[in-house]
Amino acid sequence: MDVLGKARRLESTIAAKLDKAAKGFGRSRTREPLEIVLAILEAVDQRIEPTGRGARVFPFNRIELSVVAPSREARGRLEAVFAADTPLRTRILNRVQSAGCASADVVVEIQYFDHAEPTWSAPQFDLQFARVAVPEVDGQELEPQPGQIDIRVLCGVMERWAYSFTAPRIDVGRGAEVRDHRNRLIRTNHVVFTEGAGDVNQTVSRSHAHIAYEPLTGHFRLHDDGSEHGTEIVRGGRTIPVLRGPRGVRLQSDDEVVLGEARVRIRLSKA
Repeated sequence: MDVLGKARRLESTIAAKLDKAAKGFGRSRTREPLEIVLAILEAVDQRIEPTGRGARVFPFNRIELSVVAPSREARGRLEAVFAADTPLRTRILNRVQSAGCASADVVVEIQYFDHAEPTWSAPQFDLQFARVAVPEVDGQELEPQPGQIDIRVLCGVMERWAYSFTAPRIDVGRGAEVRDHRNRLIRTNHVVFTEGAGDVNQTVSRSHAHIAYEPLTGHFRLHDDGSEHGTEIVRGGRTIPVLRGPRGVRLQSDDEVVLGEARVRIRLSKA
């Protein structure tokens, strides 16, 4: 009987089971916000490509981050870490440059979800990397600046009947401020549906949606922020659902945006 061989096989089997159990524990354990940041930076490292003669490049200029935030408190903690003294985007740029890549501009779009989707690459977050064409003028890259976006109420009661912005992000919701159960400020809405102003306004969630400007494309995109009654765009007689997720839907001038049962009209002006 090969006692020594059996002992080694048994030892190997036990080690494999322990390693599998440890990996399973790691996947099921809830990561802290800083651990998620470190995992994102590791994923960025893995996508840096060598180009020869010691040179390296990060081939993407857009990162879409989807992250689980099952409560307002969880989202507040994540937002605080992502926007710390060194914001997530700055951390990513620093990591890319420290790896020897040329300076690059990267758009980081963050969306929050109540739970992970089955297709996500990790239990608590998912990353999508993309390269978007940048307009050129006279052979040089030009980063478009936000044009003016006008928002007018069609159905519902807003604090103002119309808003005008030239801003990269516009938050839309019920009430001017969104706070957690400890009265900590989570979000300030720029387009404000008045609290307690009727049944239509009650269908607008406090953190209902936001409009984000994309410098790389020069477009505004509408994103649903996990609203209870949904977000849609009515354009040319057809309805376009705005699903929760990192992509959103590109806005066009004269779009009607439906927020629950409330409605606003969008007008866009070029920069």
